[in-house]
Amino acid sequence: MLVSQILKSKSDDGVVTLPPGSTVAEVAAVLSKRRIGSIIISPDGKTLTGIVSERDVVRELGRRGAVCMTDPVETIMTPTVVSCARNDQTDTVLQKMTDGRFRHMPVLEGGVMVGLISIGDVVKARLTELSAEKDALEGMIKGF
Repeated sequence: MLVSQILKSKSDDGVVTLPPGSTVAEVAAVLSKRRIGSIIISPDGKTLTGIVSERDVVRELGRRGAVCMTDPVETIMTPTVVSCARNDQTDTVLQKMTDGRFRHMPVLEGGVMVGLISIGDVVKARLTELSAEKDALEGMIKGF
């Protein structure tokens, strides 16, 4: 399955972004309110400056305490973001996520962000593929 098929199956809420200079507290508030696991840091909603996850926030809170909440997001975000393209296969994306130990990946087209997929999205797509393959094999065995 292609990443483009995953994007089509997702609700079109767009990608949640915050501008550089946002505070860790602002990030935490949006993550909590939207019930999401990561936020893209972007000056214009199209280009990537970095990504910050709930894990990044919790890790910094555990390390430094609440004082980190007033820091700019740049102090905890990942500035070098691994991305994928619409025409990438889900197996390739899943392998990148597993190797990098991250759960969210922006989808870029010509350097512009067109979506964001999660490991849950990729696993769901893979399970759908496996189910279809199983049904096809059962049909062949039973002679349907």
